[in-house]
Amino acid sequence: MGKGGSLSDGVIKKILLSYTYVAIWIFLSFTVIVYNKYILDKKMYNWPFPISLTMIHMSFCATLAFLLIKVFKFVEPVTMSRDLYFSSVVPIGALYSLSLWLSNSAYIYLSVSFIQMLKALMPVAVYSIGVMFKKESFKSDTMCNMVSISVGVAIAAYGEAKFDSWGVVLQLGAVAFEATRLVMIQILLTSKGITLNPITSLYYVAPCCLVFLLVPWIFVELPILRETSSFHFDFVIFGTNSLCAFALNLAVFLLVGKTSALTMNVAGVVKDWLLIAFSWSVIKDTVTPINLFGYGLAFLGVAYYNHSKLQALKAKEAQKKAQQADEESGKLLEERDGDGGGSTKRNESQD
Repeated sequence: MGKGGSLSDGVIKKILLSYTYVAIWIFLSFTVIVYNKYILDKKMYNWPFPISLTMIHMSFCATLAFLLIKVFKFVEPVTMSRDLYFSSVVPIGALYSLSLWLSNSAYIYLSVSFIQMLKALMPVAVYSIGVMFKKESFKSDTMCNMVSISVGVAIAAYGEAKFDSWGVVLQLGAVAFEATRLVMIQILLTSKGITLNPITSLYYVAPCCLVFLLVPWIFVELPILRETSSFHFDFVIFGTNSLCAFALNLAVFLLVGKTSALTMNVAGVVKDWLLIAFSWSVIKDTVTPINLFGYGLAFLGVAYYNHSKLQALKAKEAQKKAQQADEESGKLLEERDGDGGGSTKRNESQD
């Protein structure tokens, strides 16, 4: 094949790989959500202990992350002082533990489909908290878009057949803590030049989460687990569940590393629709027309927000390239002027 053919093959291979990473991430994310629902729901596996489940995940993920970084050298660790760890990673770990605890708790009270609809509020929470901490600039058009997303989610909530106010409070709390964590990562880590991928993030953050979750676990779930003498730890169920949770973090690492964070956001929208369809067709959760109309409105708002972010990113990249081009042109002119001056001096000396 010619040069053009080889280039075409390379492009096709890259596209196929990107779609493969997206498909793997959607499958694993889908699996973890449905699996967690299966374990925690009282009508299914009936093990309603979200703190315990989260602690099992964190223990498993921290152990595997340690092996990948320290033993197999799969990922390089980040250089971090003790002061930086306690001032930056520990607060992020506290927020992450609260987010996971509340989001897993919501599966006991709400359907998978309705939880995905409530998660559409994530851009609203991230933008609002970003403005509050001055990491995002307030824009009236963006805020109008955030309001449209909120209205769509409110309509979906109004149409929910099995609405549970406590479940909604738990899920909204999870969204708020997760959004705060994402903003805090920008403030406490990214601004200091520290970037954590999903593996190094688990290595540093998972042990923190474990410690923070230990306190509520002792008072909330441990007494009930002691009374439940019939319970035995199912290594197959909890082992495969934890393995899926860790594999999901690896998939995030691959997807963001090989494509972009925006690709993951777009893939997340596809995953949400698939989960809603699965919840309705397989789990037999009730999805009403009002649910779908409200979530459709929120979906359009989220899609517009992702499009705006993409355009802003493209504009920023174009501006950066223009600045680099100007700098290179300036250097060339300086070199040319320098060469011209040198030749003039040589001519004068010859005369």
